Amino acid sequence: MARAATKTGGRSATTGVIPGRCALSVGKPDRAAPPRWRWTLLTDVARLETGHTPSRRHPEYWGGDVPWIGIRDATAAHGQTLYETHERTNELGIANSSARVLPAETVCLSRTASVGYVVVMGRPMATSQDFVNWVCSDKIDYRFLKYVLLAEHDSLLMFASGSVHQTIYFPEVKAFHVCLPPIEEQHRIADFLGALDDKIELNRGMNCTLEAISRAIFRSWFVNFDPVRQMADGGDIGLPPTLAALFPNSLLESSLGLVPEGWLTGTIKDLFVLQRGFDLPKELRTAGPYPVLTSSGPTGSHSSFAAHGPGVVTGRSGRLGGVWVVGSDFWPLNTVLWVKEFRAAGPFYAYHFLQLADLERFNSGSAVPTLNRNHVHRQPALIPSASVVSAFERLAEPLFARSRVSLDESVRLSGIRDAVMPRLLSGGRIDPPDDSSHLG
Repeated sequence: MARAATKTGGRSATTGVIPGRCALSVGKPDRAAPPRWRWTLLTDVARLETGHTPSRRHPEYWGGDVPWIGIRDATAAHGQTLYETHERTNELGIANSSARVLPAETVCLSRTASVGYVVVMGRPMATSQDFVNWVCSDKIDYRFLKYVLLAEHDSLLMFASGSVHQTIYFPEVKAFHVCLPPIEEQHRIADFLGALDDKIELNRGMNCTLEAISRAIFRSWFVNFDPVRQMADGGDIGLPPTLAALFPNSLLESSLGLVPEGWLTGTIKDLFVLQRGFDLPKELRTAGPYPVLTSSGPTGSHSSFAAHGPGVVTGRSGRLGGVWVVGSDFWPLNTVLWVKEFRAAGPFYAYHFLQLADLERFNSGSAVPTLNRNHVHRQPALIPSASVVSAFERLAEPLFARSRVSLDESVRLSGIRDAVMPRLLSGGRIDPPDDSSHLG
C-alpha cells in the first residue's frame, strides 16, 4: 500500500541558523560537538515524511485498518509509543490522498497549531499534515531522536513562526541538524532514558488497572445492581457474608426505574455539593507541596491549599468531562468544580459517579463550554444505603492509595529523566542514580 519514495515538496532548506538547547539546530550551528560526536543533517540519517488527511467528504475513506495520527493523539500520548489512534483510515483513503502508511518506529513531531508534541509509531500508521515524520536509518536510533525532540521542546517553539497559528515550516524542518554520537552511544543513552520511561509506563498501566478494578465494582454494585439481582435469583453473589448482608434481595420500581429495595431516589445534591474553584493568578502561584487542579487536570503545584483532601474535581469552564480524585490537600482553580461537601457519597463514590454522569451534556455556555453547578445539583440520582457506600469506600481507598504511591514514584522518575536528558544529549556521562533499583 505504501509507495516506495516520497517528496515533501515545498521550498528547499533554509540557509539560516537557529541553535537549539543541546542537540538540535536549524542549520549547522557554530557550537562544537562533543568529542566523537558530530553535527549531522537529520535528513542524511532519516527519511523525512509528511502526512495528509483523506477527504472528510468521503466517509468511505474512514473507518478501516490503518491507524491515523491526529493532534489529539499526540497531545494525549506525548513522548510515548502509539499503538492505537482515535481515528482510522483505510486503503481507499490512502490511495486517494497524499497520506502515506509509514513503518513502526517512525518518529512523529507535531509542527503546527500545537507545536512540539512527539510520538513514535508502534506499528504501521499514517498521520495528518500537522506532523513531520522521520523514518530512521541504521545510523540513528529512533529512540535517541525521540529524546532529542523531547529535550528541545522550547527550541521547537523558537523554530516556529506565524501570527495566528505557530508553525514549523518545511524550510526549517529540512535544515534540522542533530548532534549525533556513535550509534553504540546512542543506544546506551536511549537504553538509560528508556528504562526510566518503561518504569513510568509500567506505573501508568498499573494505575489504570487499579482504577478499572474500582470502577468495575462501582458499576456492579451501583449501576447494574449485580449483588441484588443475584440474591433475588437465589444465587451466590461471591461476597463475604458480612458484605453480602448489606445488600437487599429485591428490586422495586421507582422514578429511576428498578432500584434496590430500601435505596432512595433524590438529586445529585443529596449525594454531594459542588463548589466553584478559587482564583490563583500565575504571578502569585509559587511552587509547593499542594497540587493545583484545572479543567485539564493537575497542573503544577502551590505553596498553600484551598481545599482539604481527599477531594474530587471536575472541569467547570473550557474543558468539560474530566474528573480527578486528589488524595492530598489541593488548590482547585476557578475553572473547576470541586466537591465541597460529601453527603450520601464518599470521595471514591463521587469520583466514579461523576465519571459516568456525562457532564458535557450539562453545558450551559455558548462560546466557552461551562457547567452550572446548580443545574448539575438538580439532576435525579439514586441514593444507596450508607452501609453499602461505606463498604465501597473501604474497598476503593487502598486501590487509590497504591495508585498515589505509584504516581509519586513516576513524578520522581520523570524529574530524574528531565534533569539528565539535556546533559546526556550534550555529551555528558551520568552514572545510574542511587535509587536505580526503582527501574526494576
